[in-house]
Amino acid sequence: MPPREFPPARTVLIPGRGEFFLRDSGWGPGARAAADERPVVFMLHGWTGSADLNFGSLYDDLIAAGWRIVAIDHRGHGRGPRPLEPFRLLACAADAAAVMRALDVAPAIVYGYSMGGAIAQLVARDHPDVVAGLVLSGTAQHWREPELRRVWRAMPMVGAALALAPLRGWRLLLGRSGFKPGPATAWVHSEMTRHSARDIAEAGRELGRFDSRPWLEPLPFPTAVVLTSEDDAVPPAKQRELAEALGAQVFEAPVRHLDVAAMAPATAARRYNPALIAALEALRVTAPSGRLARNEP
Repeated sequence: MPPREFPPARTVLIPGRGEFFLRDSGWGPGARAAADERPVVFMLHGWTGSADLNFGSLYDDLIAAGWRIVAIDHRGHGRGPRPLEPFRLLACAADAAAVMRALDVAPAIVYGYSMGGAIAQLVARDHPDVVAGLVLSGTAQHWREPELRRVWRAMPMVGAALALAPLRGWRLLLGRSGFKPGPATAWVHSEMTRHSARDIAEAGRELGRFDSRPWLEPLPFPTAVVLTSEDDAVPPAKQRELAEALGAQVFEAPVRHLDVAAMAPATAARRYNPALIAALEALRVTAPSGRLARNEP
């Protein structure tokens, strides 16, 4: 059982791309009229996560702050599509842009966490028409350090192990990440078994190939970085380099990488969520004229 009730679920069929699972607080009886008056934040989750696994502790606070949240499961993750071609970050960016256009919520503020931050950078570069503002968090311009290259090279073996024994494999990885046995971990475990082992492994290799340093620069719409200052996966120094490359506003949250998750301690949510909301509000105020106009109260 999930730890709490999440916003309404919906699926959207995109011709030529597949069927996408979304959490959409503007979906369902009685919600649509109110949703038309709220600015949209389109949420892109991280590697080995899903919309619910990554953002389950964010939904309620963002909705209470006046936002319509739309969160997607990327291909190969959670309930995302299972295309036959290899996982590519570029394809995830195109997926997100296509869904935003199909829902008629573009341009919106795009928020990407961890791997979702890499995808968000590609959305901003290749599909700027759907972006009113960009918020990046717990992410970087690259993951190409020598010590990480050994991790990425091991991805085929990780994928094979997860494909052969998914229950045991994910249980082992959760244990190494500090999760203790219990009902909450059981929900996380069951959600992670939804992933495609092949796509998870290839997504790791994609992160090893990603490098936005040659092309990332200040953008024609407002940008912000919510810096996870106690991050043990993406060093804060790399997050600051990202903010400097974009000329972005920085909002600091004293949390670790896995503290942005459905099962994170309530204390972590109290440290992170206000920083994210402050970043979103700053972008809403500074967005160029017309970009959020149709969603403003």
